[in-house]
Amino acid sequence: MGYKLEGLLSHVLPSSIASWGVLQLCVLAVLLVLLLRVGRLLLKYSSNIRRLRCFAQPPKRNWLLGHLGIMRNTEEGLQSVDELVKTYKHSCAWFLGPFYTLIRLFHPDYIKPLLLASASVTYKDELFYGFLRPWLGQGLLLSNGEHWSRHRRLLTPAFHFDILKNYVTIFNKSTDIMHEKWCRLVEEGQNCLDMFEQISLMTLHSLLKCTFSYDSNCQEHPSEYIAAIYELSTLVVQREHRMLYHWDWLYWRTDEGRRFRRACAMVHRFTANIVQKRRAALNQQQEPEQQSRSSKAKKVTDFIDVLLLSRDEDGNGLTDEEIKAEADTFMFEGHDTTASGISWILYNLALHPDHQDRCRAEVDALLQGRDSEEIEWNDLSNLPYTTMCIKESLRLHPPVTAVTRRFAQDMTVPGGRVIPQGNICLVSIYGTHHNPDIWPNPEVYDPMRFDPENSKGRSSHAFVPFSAGPRNCIGQNFAMAEMKVVVALTLLRFRVTPRDSEVRRLPELILRAERGLWLRLEPRIPPKD
Repeated sequence: MGYKLEGLLSHVLPSSIASWGVLQLCVLAVLLVLLLRVGRLLLKYSSNIRRLRCFAQPPKRNWLLGHLGIMRNTEEGLQSVDELVKTYKHSCAWFLGPFYTLIRLFHPDYIKPLLLASASVTYKDELFYGFLRPWLGQGLLLSNGEHWSRHRRLLTPAFHFDILKNYVTIFNKSTDIMHEKWCRLVEEGQNCLDMFEQISLMTLHSLLKCTFSYDSNCQEHPSEYIAAIYELSTLVVQREHRMLYHWDWLYWRTDEGRRFRRACAMVHRFTANIVQKRRAALNQQQEPEQQSRSSKAKKVTDFIDVLLLSRDEDGNGLTDEEIKAEADTFMFEGHDTTASGISWILYNLALHPDHQDRCRAEVDALLQGRDSEEIEWNDLSNLPYTTMCIKESLRLHPPVTAVTRRFAQDMTVPGGRVIPQGNICLVSIYGTHHNPDIWPNPEVYDPMRFDPENSKGRSSHAFVPFSAGPRNCIGQNFAMAEMKVVVALTLLRFRVTPRDSEVRRLPELILRAERGLWLRLEPRIPPKD
């Protein structure tokens, strides 16, 4: 028996020892590969840090955190940007922890080469934009490369002036509904309203009509779709502020992540349902082989029409999924940014009654002798002073305070400085608009800055509320037209005064105000009984 046991051990032990040795070798190999990768990352990081020494580096919290947490999305955060611009003039390096590096740029000469770079080497940064992808998919805002180029070509006709003319009537009607509600509220004793709340509903009403030909009545009654859009915007901001929620695996298991999925599903169902119905109606209206011949003759009435009828050089159109992504993107980008712009315009005019009165006189003169108070397409170019006031407000309070980019190649900026490939470039629209080297007394609201005579010699990239270059905002003419209509009609019918002597700005996805932006309304004509 002992002999058999000894023989068994003599066979088992060597094989066990051999297996253990193989396992040790495997572990060592894995560790070696990991060490090599870590070493390569450290070398790459060290090389990148050396190359970034050509940029000023503000004091860090410490070697590990870098500048993480210094710049907050608050009023104090914007004031810190002001100090950064005054101190460093044009740019600086910024470190988010030990591995994320970005370059902050806030001078026209420095942002220009980045914004004008070819779309083929320009990419949206996932660190800042990635949280929107489950909602907006591969729409214009988030897509890159050839996909983006093809969609940009196909969508451009949707924003042609001939199409925008049709939307001006919608802007007027949506504004009329808002003003009728304001008059009722004033009659009831509520003469002080939060402009963000009121105007955001109005811009959503306009967008749903312009995008889907959908009468939402959202200014008067709650809407599940509108509520879902608001919730998605709020959840994206909350996720950005919580570092642990940046990890997808954790976020989708939280209550916030589940709410985001539910709201996303609701918005996607709404859009997909409309796209499918409109495509089916289009297919019934004309045979497939006739579509390309008749598309030019068809009167386009909304954004979905253009997307359904668009064809590239090979005769291919957009899929339902692609149309859904572009429609969701248009709804996201179009309502909050424009609402922010209009709210801050009215706020600045409330603070400066002399400019408000001059704009109102311009609108009164334009509409004098007419039977209706409707602002027409041709009127938009006949409001020069109001346009200057709008632009100055967009300079002082840009709806989007910054955009980020990555590049597939090294980028050169003035002074022989080079931004190494792969670094995040934060183009500070707010910082550029508040740069005292470009805009003297940048905190002062002065519409005369945009007088044609005063604009001579100013850099083309000193004022970029809609970004610039190949990836600028495709809807900027749409937004400017809506802002002019809403501001002109509001000043025609109301006087606005500020409720608060001081407002704290709140930079999130768009520039808001803490606790809202409240203005007092005084109807110029007493409400009718």
